[in-house]
Parts: sequence; structure tokens; C-alpha cells
Amino acid sequence: MEARAWGWTGTAVPKLGQGTWKMEGDDAGEAIAALEAGLDAGLCHVDTAEAYGNGRVEELVGRALLGRRDDVFLVSKVLPANASREGTLRSCEGSLRRLGTDRLDCYLLHWPGPHPLADTIAAFEELVQAGKIRSWGLSNFDVADLEAARALAGPRRIACNQVLYHLKARDMEAEVLPWCVRHAVAVVGYSPFGSGRFPSPISTGGKVLARVARAHRATPFQVALAFLLRNPHVFAIPKSVDISHVNANASAAALVLTEEEVAQLDAAFPIPTGRGLQTL
Repeated sequence: MEARAWGWTGTAVPKLGQGTWKMEGDDAGEAIAALEAGLDAGLCHVDTAEAYGNGRVEELVGRALLGRRDDVFLVSKVLPANASREGTLRSCEGSLRRLGTDRLDCYLLHWPGPHPLADTIAAFEELVQAGKIRSWGLSNFDVADLEAARALAGPRRIACNQVLYHLKARDMEAEVLPWCVRHAVAVVGYSPFGSGRFPSPISTGGKVLARVARAHRATPFQVALAFLLRNPHVFAIPKSVDISHVNANASAAALVLTEEEVAQLDAAFPIPTGRGLQTL
């Protein structure tokens, strides 16, 4: 599995990881088995959050990581409602307890919220100093929000920005991605298959996906992942509890599209104009 630099930190992280949003609704045994299969396949970047199932998903992740914690780049998130200075410290302790670990590799603010961002950042820095998190970042932040955060934290502090990114939600490529590249901030795309909005095989874009997939003896989903990961600053975290799908996702990491194929997909799924950063 190709590893990429985690923003300014330089930490090598697998470009393709595992998301866990909505995993609380899945069979626990199947979810844990899928996470373990993903680790076996090299998907050792695991993303979760205290919001997912009110902590139940973090517990599932913790069970999947038993005996393997040192092999995993582990990310979790604090809910904005909890992100006061003291609240962030408490939330982090809760996440660590549920995950069965003594540290997170990155800790994110799930989306901009009601508490002063300066207080959240101060808590993040306190957690870094205490060794409870190795880096911190943001999620669902547009350029204005990112500028505000950088003004408070200073350069080389924001390690990543996690945003919605799939073929029908490419708006982050217009402004957010260039900003992050300029400031050495990793970009993590969540819901890379669109959470039910994957292109229909009879749509124009779906036909382009199918044609490219046939050329590579791949699936349209694998082609979609390869297209999203074409930029070396981008990571993706698809979620699945189907082991065959997990392994297919891992195989997509080795798929290299030609310039012509990238151009065809770019034309079939253009970057939206006149809209802000999309979220789910």
C-alpha cells in the first residue's frame, strides 16, 4: 500500500484507509472482521469519531485493533458541541478509553461549532504536549474556516482537513485542496462512493466509469477510488463491512489511470461551480 506524507508532519500514512461512519448499524462481528481484513490488506489508516453511535463504533474499532495498535494510524474526532477547552480534553479521554489505546495519531474537530476555535486548538496543543495525540486537524472546514484556524494556530500545526469527496462532490478541488497543498495540510476524502449517490451504470458518467473499468479489469468503484487518489496530497477512507469489498478497495490502491482516462472522468464528473464546500 502506497503511503503518503500526513501534511507537514511527514508521517507516512497509507493513502487508502477505512472509514467507520454508520458502523453502529452493522453486525458487530462482521464489522470487526471487516476491519481486521482491511488491516491485513494494508488499510492501516482507520478513521472513527465519538459521534458514531455515541461511542459504540470506537468500541468496535478498539476490539478490531487488539494486539495491532502499533501498526495502525488511528484518527478520531471531537463533536463540536463538546469542543470547549475542557470538553475537548474530556472527549479525548473518552475516545482513548473506548478505543483501548493511550494515544491517537490525529484528533479532529468534526465540523465548525459553537465553541471558540481558539479554545479547541489550545486543548489540541495540550493533548499533543501530553502525548495523547500526535497531531490534530479539522473536518468539513472551507477555506475561510481554514484561514481562521491557521491565524490562531500558526503555520505547520493543522495536519489535515477531512472533507466529503466523491465523483459527484468534487467542489473541494476548486479551493480547499489548493489551500491545503499550499499550507502542507493533508486532505482526507470521506464517503468516496457517495453514500448512496454512486453514479448509475446507465448514466453518462456511469458509462464512462464502466468503460475505464473494463480496460483495467477493475470495478467502477475501484476506478472511482483511483481517480480520487490521483492527487498525491489526498487520502480516502471508504467504509465497508463486506470483506470482499474491503479487499477490492485495497486492490484499487494499485490502479493507475492514464492521462486520457483521467480527462474522460474529469469531463464526465465536472467540478461544481458557484457552490460552497459540500457536507453530508
